[in-house]
This record gives sequence, structure tokens and C-alpha cells, in this order.
Amino acid sequence: AEALTRETEETTVSQQQRDALDQLLRDAPLDLGGDVAEQRVIFEEMMAAIPSPADVTTSSGSLGGIPVVNVEAAGADPASVIFYLHGAYAIGTAASSVGLASDLARRAGARLVTVDYRLAPEHPHPAAIDDAVAAYRGLLGSGVAASAIAIAGESAGAGLAAATLVALKHAGLTQPTGAVLMSPWADLTLSGESISAKAAVDPALTPEGLRRRAIDYVADGDPAGELVSPIFADLTGLPPLLIQAGSHEILL
Repeated sequence: AEALTRETEETTVSQQQRDALDQLLRDAPLDLGGDVAEQRVIFEEMMAAIPSPADVTTSSGSLGGIPVVNVEAAGADPASVIFYLHGAYAIGTAASSVGLASDLARRAGARLVTVDYRLAPEHPHPAAIDDAVAAYRGLLGSGVAASAIAIAGESAGAGLAAATLVALKHAGLTQPTGAVLMSPWADLTLSGESISAKAAVDPALTPEGLRRRAIDYVADGDPAGELVSPIFADLTGLPPLLIQAGSHEILL
């Protein structure tokens, strides 16, 4: 968390670079609210085109019966672990999250495990959170102390990370030392003001796309349930949270 904060403070992006990135995102073929089968193929093709960092090694594994990808950056402390949950709920894999996740691991100086939780709509809630809790139990069972674990995620994965903390509290499991939530989708009822107020400036997400993915994930459940939308949960007893979001995001 401290490494991420320092990096944010030290990085300056020009308006020209921001505009170029904005246009790149708007022109991208990926539509996170589009047809699931089609968007999964597009997403994997996009991720496959990005080479893995030279100083990062990955391996497949399993924690608590849940498949994971182990990510280790050169010089990282193997005793400290980032427990990572990728975004989208219906699109993406642990393997495709390695690019972002490995950068987080490198800057934090820790090893990382990214969880291949089951995807909606084939496996709606609570499949993803059940998998996250099972993998966390498995990590504890492997001998890693909770005090050496931080949980992290982006977008839906960040919302899932927050919900996982609530589920760990209900299960009586020891909380990790902290959590890093990057642009968390923590409200599947889409009640936040920025859902509409930022719709015109968000280059990647749309309210309609989020509604479609929310239907896939929630199915017949309650979108306001605390393990679906942790913004409505009692967060008492959770570890410190570092929450970051962009000023142009509908998730803000």
C-alpha cells in the first residue's frame, strides 16, 4: 500500500498523455458490457499481446481446491503475499491479470497469488466469493500468517476483495493486514451519483454495461446484499483499506 501511494505521488501525467489514453480506451474493441463469449475472446487476445515482464515468473497452483497463478517478481519477499482478485466477474482470468498484478507485486516487494474464481453467468454469486474464501483458507493452511497477507483487486475484483473481507469476518477467519481496492465496483445496485454524473467522461465503462454484468453476477440474488455490494455491509473489524478511483470513473 505504501509503495502504491508513493508511486501515485511521484507520477505526473501530462494532459496530452491523458487525452491519448482516453482516446485509446474509447477506441478499444473491448466492451465489458457486451456479449460474454465474444468479449472473453477479445479480452484474452488483448492480454496475450502484452508480453510478461522479464523479471516476473509465473506458475499454476491451487489453494483450497481453487486454481491460482503464482506470481513472483525478482527480489520480492516470499514471506509476504498479495492475495489478488481480478476484475469483471464474467470476463478475465487469473493468467490475464498477471500484467497488472505483477506490477503491484514488484512495487510492494511481495509475492502474489491471483485467484481463478468461477465466472458468471455460468457461476453466479456466491460462486466467486466462495472461491475467494476457500483460496484464502488454503493460503492460511499453507503456513502463511494472516499478518503477512494483503488482499487486492481492481474493479469487480476490488469489490469482491471487500466482500471477501466481510465474508472472512462472518466465518471467524483472521483478517489480512490490509487491502488495496483499485476502482472498486462495490455497489451492484448502481445507486452512486457518479454512475450517471460521470457517464459522459468515463472512457471505458457505461451504466448499461454494468447493469448487464450485475444481472449476470447477481442472478436471482439481492444486488444490495452485503456480500454482493459491500458498500452496504458493516465494515467494523476489517483491516485498513487503501481505496483509489479516477475522477472520470462512473465507479467513483
